[in-house]
Formats: sequence, C-alpha cells, structure tokens
Amino acid sequence: MDKGVFVSAFSNGDVFVGETLGTAALILLGGGVCAAVTLKKSKALNAGWLAITFGWGFAVLIAAYISAPKSGAHLNPAVTVALAIKSGDWSQVPLYLGSQLIGAMIGAVLVWLTYLGQFQANEEPTLGIFSTGPEIRNPIQNVVTEVIGTFILCMAILTLGKNDGLAAGGLSTLIVALTVVGIGLSLGGPTGYAINPVRDLGPRIVHSLLPIPNKGGSDWSYAWVPVVGPLIGGALAGGLYNAMF
Repeated sequence: MDKGVFVSAFSNGDVFVGETLGTAALILLGGGVCAAVTLKKSKALNAGWLAITFGWGFAVLIAAYISAPKSGAHLNPAVTVALAIKSGDWSQVPLYLGSQLIGAMIGAVLVWLTYLGQFQANEEPTLGIFSTGPEIRNPIQNVVTEVIGTFILCMAILTLGKNDGLAAGGLSTLIVALTVVGIGLSLGGPTGYAINPVRDLGPRIVHSLLPIPNKGGSDWSYAWVPVVGPLIGGALAGGLYNAMF
C-alpha cells in the first residue's frame, strides 16, 4: 500500500469512486459486525470482542481490495494526511477526505438497511453500532489512546514499501488488515479504536438522522475525540517517517 498511493497518483474521478466505494464497504462490513453482535434477533448476538476485531480487520482487507486500483485505498483521513506529509503533495487531500466521508455515510445507511428488522424491534441505544465511545470518559486520555493506535496503523502503512518482499508478494493489504486486528485486540479496549475520523463521524451523522426506535443520543460532546486523535496520530506518523527515512 506504499508504492503508488501518493495523493497525486490518481485522477479526481478515480479518487472519488475508489474512496467512496471502498469506505462504504469498510463501514458496511465493520458496522455490520457491530450490529450483528449487538442487536437482538441477530444470530451473532453476544459473539464478543474477538468477532468485532476480526470483523473490522476483514472489512479493511475487502475494502482495500475494492478501492486500491482506483484510489490507492486510503479509506481513512489519517492515512491520507500521513501520506501527504510523506510525499509533500496536498493537492488531492480535500477530495480524498470528502469522498471518504460520503462513503462512510453510505456504508452506515447500508448497515441500517441490512438489519432493518432488528433496528425496528430495537429497545436499546444503538450509537455503539455506528460510532465509538470511551469506557472511561476522559477526553485527554481518550485522545492520547486514539493518537497511539492511529500512529501504529499509519507507521505500518508508511513503512510497508521499505520491505520489498512484502510489497512484491502482494501481502501489504493483508498486513494492514492484520494490523487493524492487532490494534483492536491490544489497544481497542479504552475507546473502541476509531483510528479513522470518518469511520466515526460519518456513521454518527447517519445515526442522528435515521428513524431508529429508542436509539438514544448521538453523543456529540465526544465526537471531536475520534476525529482529532486519529488526525494527530497520522500527522505524527508522517513526520516521524520523513525524519527516519
């Protein structure tokens, strides 16, 4: 995922299509596993944290394969920022970020449609299906957690190109997906590991708009944390990569 993913490498149309479709697939499959283990009348009810972490890892894998030929499979504003800092090219960053947000919102709507019957029978707050939230609400600590997790993700992506064996063998996308699984297992407990601003913001917007019974609030007072934290983590990864290499 390193070679050929500089933000200037693709046409505007390719970027929009690739990032919108890829991010929609990411949120559909990632949000889908959250819905599967949360909603009553789901066959996967209470499947647990392992199901969620591996579900999100597979979501990254599939979404990246869908979007890579068109846009390089950023799927995440933090990754886009890290790559822009690495390359020095910011010309298409707004297009990437806008496409990712649109895709995330589409993916969240598709999760709702897939589990429509379960949502209509819902009796509990559903924000956790769409967006993240902390187990202990401490905004500074929560930001630090998101910075650390996102830094690991972005450094893994940036340094893949330094290992020609992985790049040549076509394993880079799989390695990134497994990195997401590892982050979820090791670092996801405190905040739910957004590590991606649009993964959290897009579905949160959709949650606030959808007619879901008993859905509860969208917790906008926390919404800045999974946006700011990952962006800082991505920027730090890009800066350290340039300093190291």
